[in-house]
Amino acid sequence: MNRAGHTPAGSLYRAKVMHRRRVAPLYRFVYRIFYLLLDIDRIDQLDRSLRWFSRNRFNLLSFHDADYGRGERGGLRRWAQSVLADGGIDLAGGRIQLLTLPRVLGFAFNPISLWYCDHADGRRLAVIAEVRNTFGEKHSYLLPAPASRDGGAAYPWIQHKDKNFHVSPFFDLVGRYRFELNDPADELRVVIHETREGEPIFDATLAGRRLPMTDRQMVLQVLRMPWMTIKVVIGIHWQALKIWLRGARFHRKPAPPSTEIS
Repeated sequence: MNRAGHTPAGSLYRAKVMHRRRVAPLYRFVYRIFYLLLDIDRIDQLDRSLRWFSRNRFNLLSFHDADYGRGERGGLRRWAQSVLADGGIDLAGGRIQLLTLPRVLGFAFNPISLWYCDHADGRRLAVIAEVRNTFGEKHSYLLPAPASRDGGAAYPWIQHKDKNFHVSPFFDLVGRYRFELNDPADELRVVIHETREGEPIFDATLAGRRLPMTDRQMVLQVLRMPWMTIKVVIGIHWQALKIWLRGARFHRKPAPPSTEIS
């Protein structure tokens, strides 16, 4: 059975992000953030019911189709289904939820957005990790359901992918990712480990708690973090400067991958 009717059209997650470099020069930083988890077929419903949230229009918080997939207005499901079809996955019309940063006063930068893709019977069949860098490029990793899942584990969803996309100038493309995800509910947990030849070099974590996506909560979160999306970009460059000053090797940006999906 499709679970869409039993879940809200949108939720808000107040969260913390942690980045940790595990090779010299070592560093670690944490910042506050909030994400939205949106049923992609019910975003218009949120637009109609909320004063401070809009789709494809300026508002305090907004969602713009142009920021995702191929950037086609109204093309979210079409893009996701094409990615899944290339991986031999058919949702039979099931729910797709998108975890993403909203635009705040028209501005956003999304280092990673996660598409949680369910079959019509409620089984989660795949997650699409849509990754962006600060050069305006993006690439997506298709994470099919693991062969076995422990529903009681902290991270029941674990998948591995070779690194195919330039993100940081202080790491080259020789690497492998381990994605550890829970099923977003009251708590949200995302962990990405990057390794090179089996040795850990970088960790990124996202941990948050769900709040109702109401006008009141959206205003409260913006008041707590008024420059959130701008701070994401500034923070990336500020941390990069500190790492460079500590002597990290700089890698020139390679050509983007020839394929949209890995």
